[in-house]
Amino acid sequence: MSDKIQKDKRDLFCCYFAVLGNPEEAAVRSGFSRENALRNAADLLKQNSVRKEIKRYRECLADSGSIVTGLKRLAFGNCSDAVYLVFADELPPPDVISGLDLFGVSEIKRVKGGGVEIKFFDRIKALEKLFELENAFSDRSKAADLIDALSSSAEECDVIDDK
Repeated sequence: MSDKIQKDKRDLFCCYFAVLGNPEEAAVRSGFSRENALRNAADLLKQNSVRKEIKRYRECLADSGSIVTGLKRLAFGNCSDAVYLVFADELPPPDVISGLDLFGVSEIKRVKGGGVEIKFFDRIKALEKLFELENAFSDRSKAADLIDALSSSAEECDVIDDK
């Protein structure tokens, strides 16, 4: 495999890992075979340059960490892969299934008569949690601004007292 392709896979892995937090899934989505994905991911994560690149991606992408990222995936994620799975005439091969994005799926089961039932995580609850987190971060920011304002006014008072 050429160095350019290998570097592209490595960069994709860093990006996917920063977003997903799952080394095996990141490796598969980056183009590594499912059979060797976990081992390849572990090898990549041993490299200091890879860990630095993941950190850089997280700083660019993350507004408050993996919890918010996961909640956003649940709230705004695409369900087309799950719909494809439900309406497929027969079960797709494992390599197709492994490429499906089923992050928002909470349960899959066969029902009597040969059908498939898929349950999704509650998008409204995910949105509610995102709203709560956003307010919590906003409140922290307001508290920090208040402390800064009080600190600066206290410093001004010290300067006046010294005169």
